[in-house]
Amino acid sequence: MESTSVPARREVTPLELFFDLVYVFAIGQLSHQLLAHPTWTGAAQTLVLYLAVYAAWAYTTWAATLVPAEDPRTRRMLLTVMLLGLFMNAAIPRAFGDAGWVFVATFLLIHLGRTVWLLGVGLDAHDQEHWRRVLVWFAAAAPFWVTGAATHGGARLLWWAAATLIELAGTWTAHPLPGRRLDSRQVGFAGGHLLERGRLFMIVAFGETIMTTGTALTSAPYAPMTLLTSGVALAGTVALFWLFFHRSEHIVRHYERTEDPIRAGRSGVYSLMVSVAGMIAAAAGDERVIAHPAHHSGITTNLLLFAGPALFLGAQTWHGRTLFDDLPGARVIALFALALGCAVTTDAPACLSALIAAAIVVALAAIEERSSSGNAAAKPVA
Repeated sequence: MESTSVPARREVTPLELFFDLVYVFAIGQLSHQLLAHPTWTGAAQTLVLYLAVYAAWAYTTWAATLVPAEDPRTRRMLLTVMLLGLFMNAAIPRAFGDAGWVFVATFLLIHLGRTVWLLGVGLDAHDQEHWRRVLVWFAAAAPFWVTGAATHGGARLLWWAAATLIELAGTWTAHPLPGRRLDSRQVGFAGGHLLERGRLFMIVAFGETIMTTGTALTSAPYAPMTLLTSGVALAGTVALFWLFFHRSEHIVRHYERTEDPIRAGRSGVYSLMVSVAGMIAAAAGDERVIAHPAHHSGITTNLLLFAGPALFLGAQTWHGRTLFDDLPGARVIALFALALGCAVTTDAPACLSALIAAAIVVALAAIEERSSSGNAAAKPVA
């Protein structure tokens, strides 16, 4: 078979952006799932569903870096995954009820079908070897997904959590098999394209977060406290947006120069996964505060308000540390402040907790903006 080669960076096509909309829809579904079940069990269920949805998006996006979306075969694959993804994501609110089979059947059709498709499109020998190993790991997890769909309640959560752990372990270890190792530097990969896909996905994910805030605002009475809490939620979202994108061109240049784009790409996929999870938690916390601003925060609301941004910032900080061996002190202080704020404001009104959480991320954004402006001014003019 003829080898498929890819350039380091390509333009993202409209079809790829259209494809993302189905998976951004899932962010809203997951936020509402978390709000409807604000318990440790509900959080665990939401996490398992999120990891499955994210895996469906991430591996399909990765596939489109190997066979460009301009290829008619890739267009057909993306549209098929998009259709199946719509049904999978629509089943999220009832996945632990009567829609478990719908969720699992569509997820496995996406996960296994896309991998089999990749093995038949003419990848080079190194990519073929890698995706054969991926298929083995996915097939190993599949019985756990199916068994979970056939059970109910806590048993379903345990089976699906086991399936998720198998897939995460495979991804983290690059899907090893006994006696078969692969140097990631030998694998052709458009790392810049994957990075651009991740950045654009974050833009539409932020849009979904703002829609969640807007929906909560329209459902609440137009009182001063509602307007205040909605403004606080928007300010926090804008600060997180800036913190994600203000260093992104630096990361783009790294992806274009690195000799091991697979390693950089995996780091980016992990950090994006945790960042979006943080956004889901933060959006759920904002919606909860807008609806009940005067209630005591409690541990549940505080975990959403403070741990959400902490997950987001922690993932981005780890990604920068991985790529550049850089650990900004301001971000470490902000993470400590978020942990402290979560601990000391559980008895405070929810609106005060939201204000403190947003103030921390806004202050961090202002500090980094000032630092960036100072560094730019210090550079000599060419």
